[in-house]
Amino acid sequence: MLAYVIRRLLLMIPTLFGIMLVNFLVLQFVPGGPVEQIIAQLTGTAVDATARVSGGSGGDVGTGQVQGGEAGGGSAAITSKYRGAQGLDPELIADLERQFGLDKPAWERFTQMMGNYLRFDFGESFFRDQDVVDLVIDKLPVSVSLGLWTTLLTYLISIPLGIAKAVRDGTRFDVWTSTVIIVGYAIPSFLFAVLLIVLFAGGSFWDVFPLRGLTSENWEDLSWPARIADYFWHITLPIISMAIGGFATLTMLTKNSFLDEINKQYVVTARAKGLAERQVLYGHVFRNAMLIVIAGFPGAFISILFTGSLLIEVIFSLDGLGLLGFEAALNRDYPVVLGTLYVFTLLGLIMNLIGDLMYVVIDPRIDFESREV
Repeated sequence: MLAYVIRRLLLMIPTLFGIMLVNFLVLQFVPGGPVEQIIAQLTGTAVDATARVSGGSGGDVGTGQVQGGEAGGGSAAITSKYRGAQGLDPELIADLERQFGLDKPAWERFTQMMGNYLRFDFGESFFRDQDVVDLVIDKLPVSVSLGLWTTLLTYLISIPLGIAKAVRDGTRFDVWTSTVIIVGYAIPSFLFAVLLIVLFAGGSFWDVFPLRGLTSENWEDLSWPARIADYFWHITLPIISMAIGGFATLTMLTKNSFLDEINKQYVVTARAKGLAERQVLYGHVFRNAMLIVIAGFPGAFISILFTGSLLIEVIFSLDGLGLLGFEAALNRDYPVVLGTLYVFTLLGLIMNLIGDLMYVVIDPRIDFESREV
């Protein structure tokens, strides 16, 4: 097992390097980079989507520089690789490139970036006066809360429901629960979130749950039991919204896994020996059937953490990693985009390894030593 873990850890290095290289190359060809963002603000052509960058220190610095450039001349039109730069002082453009580190060749920037990332030095945001690490740490509690509790809720409901459906396969219970699951899967999480707000968050019906934030404004003044209650009070609707679409896949996976095991010969033998149905189900079938379901928990958590929270964060005014990544991509804030991508990719690779190791924990008969990576 140790040799397998070492091989997997070594394999992470080229995988992580390849992912970062591909995304870095893609960013080199994406229009509207940070220099063009500043130029658009300075020339008055920036749209609302990019206007947010003016709130950070990068935008302020750019504004100060263009004032100096205009004072120094540069009224003649120039040829520039940046859109909208005609008529601006070439020195200003050069200063902006130096400010964003774009005055170096791409290969040199990538090499320096990966060297810094190995030390978990992700640099500073272009348009926010904060280090990327501090930004991620600041936003992480929201995303972890949503991802962890959504995954737990999905598993706590889907596994018992899947077992019940397998035991009652073909009955009316199986049919109507399948109908409910399919309907829930077909409803987008953001649409269900809006419905919950209308029903329970001061919309047209009841005002039971808060509409925004992870905690109340007076959270620091509350006792610890009151803090815990306040925390769960705030995340109830977001978690239900995100979990609604996750029930279908896990429930049907659990059901099919149990059906596959129930029809095997060892179950028939156990029943023939006079064991009670409950003993057969939970003493023999459960471990084998739950192997693929439980071992997939780390991957399911990472999947929800990465992809499932952007619209929910926007709807419930939760400032998490989903919203941070979206704004960084929109504003071409490359340190935030690439830094968070590096962290998420590394976490994903580690979680995949943990998922494989959980197979061995659940079923010691599995041996990865004889398996090629």
